Amino acid sequence: MSPTPPVRRLRLGLPRRVFSQVLLMQLAIAAGVAVLATGLFLAPLSDQLDDQAMRRALAIAQTTAQQPQVVRDLHTTRPAPDGPVQQETERIRKATKAEYVVVMDRQGVRWSHTDPERIGETVSTDPGQALAGREVMEIDDGTLGRSARGKVPLRDSDGAVVGAVSVGIAYDSVRARLIHAIPGLFAYAGGALAVGALAAWLISRRVQRQTRDLAFSDIAGLLAEREAMLHGIREGVVALDRGGRVRLLNDEAQRLLGIGGEAVGRSPDEALGAGRTADVLAGRVAGTDLLTVRGQRVLVANRMPTDDGGAVATLRDRTELEQLGRELDSTRGLIDALRAQDHEHANRMHTLLGLLELEMYDDAVEFVGEVVGDHRVTAEQITERIQDPLLAALLVGKATVAAERGVALWVSDRTRLPDLLVDPRGLVTIVGNLVDNALDAVAGTAHARVEVELRTRGRATTLRVRDTGPGIPAEHRELVFTAGWSTKEPPAHRRRGIGLSLVRRLAERQGGSATVGEAHGGGAEFVVELPEALTGPDLEPALTAPVNTAPVSTTHLNTTPANTTPVNTAAEEESR
Repeated sequence: MSPTPPVRRLRLGLPRRVFSQVLLMQLAIAAGVAVLATGLFLAPLSDQLDDQAMRRALAIAQTTAQQPQVVRDLHTTRPAPDGPVQQETERIRKATKAEYVVVMDRQGVRWSHTDPERIGETVSTDPGQALAGREVMEIDDGTLGRSARGKVPLRDSDGAVVGAVSVGIAYDSVRARLIHAIPGLFAYAGGALAVGALAAWLISRRVQRQTRDLAFSDIAGLLAEREAMLHGIREGVVALDRGGRVRLLNDEAQRLLGIGGEAVGRSPDEALGAGRTADVLAGRVAGTDLLTVRGQRVLVANRMPTDDGGAVATLRDRTELEQLGRELDSTRGLIDALRAQDHEHANRMHTLLGLLELEMYDDAVEFVGEVVGDHRVTAEQITERIQDPLLAALLVGKATVAAERGVALWVSDRTRLPDLLVDPRGLVTIVGNLVDNALDAVAGTAHARVEVELRTRGRATTLRVRDTGPGIPAEHRELVFTAGWSTKEPPAHRRRGIGLSLVRRLAERQGGSATVGEAHGGGAEFVVELPEALTGPDLEPALTAPVNTAPVSTTHLNTTPANTTPVNTAAEEESR
């Protein structure tokens, strides 16, 4: 048996779309304001009409009381339907369109009335205040119904009160004026409501376009999903507004850039300081997959403008990838060196075998001693001058690679470096990058040579790396330290333009500097000053005294220590 389909119940309530809800709320507000304004206008309008009617009645009464003939007739005649007082007041009533004009004496007896039969009778309302000499305005009920009244005293030539004049304006006429004003008022209110509804519709349409016709629940869901995504992905996201200020910064971006939530609302220059990273985020550097260095991190940045005039920049951490690329390059270099050593070792073994077969035993012993001795002496000379094991191992390994590439790698006889480095790995990164750049610069040239010199004075260390290559033009000597700038073709697995930027950053982190100039005799000379490179008490100046021995060439070194590979850190990168 087929299941019974569910019954759909009619759901009453607000519409789900933002457009519909905003329009409905604005219409309700406009209608409420129109009704409230109409009510607030009608309430004082009724009071104003009442006040106008009473003042009009009072003015008619004052005008009547100023007639001298009325006072004389009050003294010389009797109250009668055809008397002179009745005739005069009827003339005034008809001229002013009042409901009644009543003249009374001090006893409250009527001398005039709209209904002549009531002449001679006492008035129905208390005339005491008017007879006492005071003017009165009021709305009251009388023999002719409800009316707006004005009462004034009637005085003779001496100023004595001899009676009173009471004038009434029919209240129905006041109400008619109010009712007559209501349609016009409603017309104005309706027009205002129509204008408000049109404005509400236009605003709602704009909201509809800006919110992509989504419901509030959808927007809330998107916001929650965005927060979860932005703070969960392993990619830095920086959003900027149209003024170039940071308006969003996810957790990964804070970690990669080394800043916190206080950067929100500030420009990249204010949050990060002047530099390439701030230029990339601000859009002053165009392109895709832009390289930049922040601290010891190698970042790849992409910037995409948004419809509102702002931009969103994404940051990826390439430090580990650069490290893998560096290790791959080191491995390839060692493989090439080992391949060359294998050929050389085979030649030496053949030579040794020949000497033994010829029974030239003394020559064979001498040949083996020379080969082993050269390796040992060269390694001992490097470790004697450079006592830090990581840096010494790095230079021994670089010497092997240099020999394979046909380059003479020299360690200056003035080099003296004790095993007191504050940051050995940082100096390894600096030396490794500079030596790699120098080897690339001189490779394939005649009489290629690279010279390394490390001198200390107190806690300060000065590193100089010279080569016999083509050198660096003066206009490019600052650009070479810019992250991402390079004149060499990048390998397939990584990018150029990182190493020298890291060299300068590592030097500046220790309060030093990195510069490049022209070496004596041509080529380039990189100079790195590290004022606080050594620990412990200040060293004696004798450590830097030159030794009167010839420079040590390591081009013939063919044995690479097993511990040289790890010292080629991820920060080493060709950048010239």
